[in-house]
Amino acid sequence: MIIYDLVCRHHHTFEGWFASAAAFDAQLAVGQVRCPICDDTHIEKKPSAKVRTSREQAADPAVETASAHGLQHVSTHTPSDFLLKLREMVQSTEDVGERFPEEARKMHYRETPARPIRGQATDKDVEALTEEGIDLTLLPSFLLRDAH
Repeated sequence: MIIYDLVCRHHHTFEGWFASAAAFDAQLAVGQVRCPICDDTHIEKKPSAKVRTSREQAADPAVETASAHGLQHVSTHTPSDFLLKLREMVQSTEDVGERFPEEARKMHYRETPARPIRGQATDKDVEALTEEGIDLTLLPSFLLRDAH
């Protein structure tokens, strides 16, 4: 097992665990190594002193499972499986596009039933909605793409 410190072009750093250097190279070549923060596939490895021996691998069932299936294990402050679930949740919302401010207000003032929506709003719209007490969250664009 080899552990690499990795960084994407947006300077997000994370750790990747691979069965071997060749396994890392193969996964990188086909775009399977992705930043768990922004989903970027432009990844570079940084020097790391962390290397697992086979004895250490046997003590860690997660490492055994990952290496048995040829999978990478990514460890960051924001786990990649959490990001996948978040992306799925965002994709399950109704995209109301530019009608977002109007639809958010209708739901807030109980003119229409509440439902999960997403869409576009200008900075001015976001400020006005916030001042009206309407809760909203700005989403990074990578959450709006389909999960891989």
